[in-house]
Amino acid sequence: MSQPERRHFGGEEKVKILRLHLLEGKAVSELCEQYKINPSLFYQWQRTFFENGSRAFEGSGNARSDSKLEKQVEALEARLQRKHEVLSELMEEHIRLKKDLGEL
Repeated sequence: MSQPERRHFGGEEKVKILRLHLLEGKAVSELCEQYKINPSLFYQWQRTFFENGSRAFEGSGNARSDSKLEKQVEALEARLQRKHEVLSELMEEHIRLKKDLGEL
């Protein structure tokens, strides 16, 4: 006897199903039948949704962390640019020395 293939719902699909229950008042049993999910899975999604709901209102915190990451990227890019400049100078000096010694 083969087991049915597991289905995976993306975040947007889960929110859509939860929205149908919470905003439009559709019964959980009706939604579970329609989407072929177990009611315990639905309630698990709902619990996760409410536990992580506060993140939706933390917009300013995300902006700060994004700004911090952008500054970090800029600093790393500046270090990389300086490294390239130093390497170029060293290669130029190396080639000049080889020419002076007659190896090139």
